[in-house]
Amino acid sequence: MSGARAMLHTARSHLGYREGAGNRNRFSTAMGRPAESWCADFVSAVAAESGNSGLYPDTASCSTARDWFARRSRLSVYPAVGAQVLFGAPDGPYGPGGEHTGLVTAYTADTITVIAGNTNDDGSANGDGVYQRTYRRRSAYVDSYGYPDFPEGLVCADPAWRGRPGITWFGQQADESDLPTPLIPRQVVIDGHPYGPGSHGPHITTMGRLLTAAGCSHYTVGPGPDWGPADTASMRAYQLQIGDTGPEADGIPGPRQLHRLQADFGDRI
Repeated sequence: MSGARAMLHTARSHLGYREGAGNRNRFSTAMGRPAESWCADFVSAVAAESGNSGLYPDTASCSTARDWFARRSRLSVYPAVGAQVLFGAPDGPYGPGGEHTGLVTAYTADTITVIAGNTNDDGSANGDGVYQRTYRRRSAYVDSYGYPDFPEGLVCADPAWRGRPGITWFGQQADESDLPTPLIPRQVVIDGHPYGPGSHGPHITTMGRLLTAAGCSHYTVGPGPDWGPADTASMRAYQLQIGDTGPEADGIPGPRQLHRLQADFGDRI
């Protein structure tokens, strides 16, 4: 299931991973890229693995990741649980936020706790694996935070976001225990057919093929007639693609979304 908990659980499962010679690593490979500096690849790969593709940028560049969030008006100088933190001083060699990146698991008034790839825990300039580290929250090195649009909402410290729909504001301190309860996928009936967990039928296969035609496939096998996690992830990718967010992007189709999918891609299968 997608969301902040799934994102951070997946990231934590990779703690202890170490790269091979020449920057060879599983995360760049998973994203179809060569061996390279892979901190941004780590975030992108964890997003894909946890069902959160579309909530984080698919890029190997920290600067591009920063711009991706900025274009969506989801870049802040305040931390959030599950945010993508961008490191790099404005006068650094890669510009603001262009040097390193990772995922915020918690913050206090003075610190942020981060899981990141292509890093270390000994203070050296070279990274060799996935580690969890704590940084001073107020530092020229800590540039900004990209806010994912989690379906269950976001816990953040930005006072300008206080009161927005789906926002839990904790200005001083927050961690995973403060995350909202995840949305539970439910079954719906559209045009006489059920969609969602427990649904079965050829219409589920057809929907999966339409989502594949839309470029939103999370299927490794299929699609098939039994609704599974890949159907939820693929539908959520489509919902995000057409600009829906929050509860309207929970991976379960609504009539408007399904009819648009059928109208736009029905002639491609």
